Amino acid sequence: MSFQGSQPVAIVATAQTQWRATWSQAQHIDLIAAAVQNALKGSGLDIRDVDFVIDSGSDVLDGRSISNCGFLGAMGAHHKEESRVEDDGLWAAQYGVAKIASGSAQVGLIIAYSKPSESDVSQYYRTMADPFIQRPVGLDEESACGLQAQRYLHAHQLTPADLAEVTVAAWRKASSNPTVELDQVPSVSQVLASPMVASPLTQAMMARPVDGAVVMVLANASVARRVTTAPVWVKGIGAAMDSSVFAMRDAQFDVCRQAAQRAYARAGLSAAQMDLAETSATSAAAELMTLEALGLAEPGKAIDLFRQGRDAGINASGGALPANPIMATGLVRLSEAAQALWGQRASSAKNSRRAVVHASSGIAAQSHCVFVVEVERP
Repeated sequence: MSFQGSQPVAIVATAQTQWRATWSQAQHIDLIAAAVQNALKGSGLDIRDVDFVIDSGSDVLDGRSISNCGFLGAMGAHHKEESRVEDDGLWAAQYGVAKIASGSAQVGLIIAYSKPSESDVSQYYRTMADPFIQRPVGLDEESACGLQAQRYLHAHQLTPADLAEVTVAAWRKASSNPTVELDQVPSVSQVLASPMVASPLTQAMMARPVDGAVVMVLANASVARRVTTAPVWVKGIGAAMDSSVFAMRDAQFDVCRQAAQRAYARAGLSAAQMDLAETSATSAAAELMTLEALGLAEPGKAIDLFRQGRDAGINASGGALPANPIMATGLVRLSEAAQALWGQRASSAKNSRRAVVHASSGIAAQSHCVFVVEVERP
């Protein structure tokens, strides 16, 4: 990153479990332990080389306070510095990057996990709403996203069929991603015919909660170049938060745009120089809004990327619509971007060098975090 005096930070390894609608035969510790072991396997590092562990999860989704204390052994955090980030895993990665860039550590393990199949996701989101005004009227993720989508479609003269097209594209891409468990790819007519959850959004247009875990190994330059010939460098990071009062937000994701501009500026790059994009969105409308806020399309024009077949580098993994592991989605996006830059994904574009990665959190994407990363080729 381009902070004065900071040390370069790279992604050197990553691993994910499969993302399933439910992992009925595995607990949190099983998923976390499997991802940690696979991330370190073949990396040239072992748990003794790790200076700190940062994990992301939700006590509300887990159903108990300070839930990470029960997973410390699975995370390899015994006798190590361990911190908890009660937000999406990309914010945990930001924390880890800052620690290494400051020179206070050399190697960090970033972990994010989710098991929403054991929780009421609607109630989880409702706890984020203001308890005096918003919660009593039933504001939650679905209703907020529906209102958001109405404003967006009206502003740009789009239709629910456009959102269905985006949804189908996401599921089609996810069908070739081995980490996402899918039954079948829906058609546009099936997406439109699925149950209405918050007009104009049908159930299929909302991101599908899934269970699983993801792990990333971050390292400084001396370690990174020792263990890999192709480190993925974190070039820039930006983050911003919108108002908690939903009625005060705009329909353009301006705070996402602010976060992206900071990330690009710190990287010394522009949106036009990105080969790949991995975005987090809890609805099909939010995916279009995010692409525009990241500078990958003009306002109201992100749908043209799908109509004109220019979406190959956008969420090649499928993105968050087919698989949304709440609290881990952003770190999954960073993991997918790194693996694509390493050429480890069948959908990877040859010679892809740079990627922009996005995470959102809160009701209807109140907060946004953006990473710009670049692979160093041998």
